[in-house]
Amino acid sequence: MRVFSITGAVLAALLWAVPGSAQEETGAISATDKSAVEGMLADWPEASRKAGEATMQSYGQPDGATSGMLVWKDAGPWKAIMLTREPVDHQFPMPHKDVLEQVIDYQVPPEKFDDLARYDGSVIVERTKGTMSARCDKEAMNYLALNLANDIVTGKRSVEDARAFYAKTAKAFKGGEKHPYTQQLQFKAARSGTADPDKPAGM
Repeated sequence: MRVFSITGAVLAALLWAVPGSAQEETGAISATDKSAVEGMLADWPEASRKAGEATMQSYGQPDGATSGMLVWKDAGPWKAIMLTREPVDHQFPMPHKDVLEQVIDYQVPPEKFDDLARYDGSVIVERTKGTMSARCDKEAMNYLALNLANDIVTGKRSVEDARAFYAKTAKAFKGGEKHPYTQQLQFKAARSGTADPDKPAGM
C-alpha cells in the first residue's frame, strides 16, 4: 500500500497479518476476529472507541489491526481509513479529539498548500503520493473538511470563508442538522493518477 505515513514493516503486519516476528513486534491482532477487535476497542479512550464502532458499522471489519490502530483499505469513497487509539487534541472549530483519518487520491497544486494549512491543520496533503486526508472524530466532519478543502483548491471559497462555513456547519451538525457537505464528498475523487514523483535535480 502507498497511502500510509507509517513504516512499511508495520503496514505489512497491519494489512496482511504476517505471522511470526513481524506480527509480534507490531502487536498485530486478527482483524477478522470481530470479538478480538471489539474487545480491544472497549479499552480505548471514548473518542477512539466511538469512532471505531461507527466505522465498523459502516465498513465492516478492518483490514488490519494492532493494539493501537485499525486500518481499512478501499472502503466506500476512501482509499484508506486509519483509526488510532491515541487521540490528538484539536481546538478548531470546537475542542475535540482527532482519531479518525480518511484518505482520498487528490492532487493539490503546490501553490495551494499554504492555503490548506491555514484552513485546517488536520487536513493532510502529500504531494508525492497524491493524497489528501482529513482527521477528526467523526466521518461527517471529515467529509466537511475535505469538501471545503476542495472548494479552496478550486477557488470557490477563500480560507476565511471556508473556516467560517466549517464552524457554522459543524455547530449545526451538533444540533442535528445534516448539511450535504457532512454526508458525502461533493466532488468526484480520483482513484489513481494523482501522484507527483517530481523530477531529478540533475546533479
